[in-house]
Amino acid sequence: MISILIPTYNYNALPLAEFLEKQALKAGIIFELICIDDGSFSGHNKQNQQINSLTNSKFIEKTKNVGSKANRQQLAETSQYKWLLFIDADSKPKASNYLSQYITEMNTSYDAVFGGFAYEDNMKNPNGTLRYAFGKHREEVDAYSRNKNPYKVIISANFLIKRDVFLKVNDQETKNIYGLDYLFSSQLKKHNIQVTHINNEVYHLGIDNNDKFLEKTCKAVEALHYISESGKIKTHTISLLCTYRSIKFIGLKQPIAWLFNTFKTKIESNLIGNQPNLFLFDLYRLGYLCSI
Repeated sequence: MISILIPTYNYNALPLAEFLEKQALKAGIIFELICIDDGSFSGHNKQNQQINSLTNSKFIEKTKNVGSKANRQQLAETSQYKWLLFIDADSKPKASNYLSQYITEMNTSYDAVFGGFAYEDNMKNPNGTLRYAFGKHREEVDAYSRNKNPYKVIISANFLIKRDVFLKVNDQETKNIYGLDYLFSSQLKKHNIQVTHINNEVYHLGIDNNDKFLEKTCKAVEALHYISESGKIKTHTISLLCTYRSIKFIGLKQPIAWLFNTFKTKIESNLIGNQPNLFLFDLYRLGYLCSI
């Protein structure tokens, strides 16, 4: 028995829901499919309403935006089965047996299974070079490598988890802020949740434009700073936070913040260009964190 949960915001989730419904029916498993739009009031919701006509499926349109973390919390609370499969609406399963691969993992001793992320070889958005480069080189990681450090590459857009475990570790953070995957991964590690990674990737279709991704990056860094300074994250494997705390300890936080503000515009010109440098992107995130 499995609950397939699709959080969405301003996106047509119907094709993904139809694909997953067909796979669930073919597998002959007891299932439900729930999709919740996080208060986008989008025109796409006209198509999303058709999810209600699919087998054991329903679409809920929220009237208030609460953020992706709270939206996933509501999806989990609305669900009824032991296993939850979270998959973002702007994702496309890579394998034709996507669902059956996860179903097989339900018979193992693991509490959570992460399938991974993939990016199509041909970038379709010429203004999305930074998001594409970051995804291709940092998120598209083979399961063998991910399992060496199982709490490090945690992508909440595609994973299977026991319902009671998710509700236990999905910390009740009330702030509606972007970038709380950092907190989720640290909670998995803190509670010693048995995590494994498999090669059951989904293609990430929603490639943000460079300026939009840079804006989201800053929000994610602000979220990391917030959960760090508020003491909400202690057990973690976040490289950026480890580096930041070391720099702060040896008294280099202010000098690096000054360098960041001095060269910020020049770095941004590279990051929003046709060939963004990921090393500069790392320096940008570190510099911004120091400047907060």
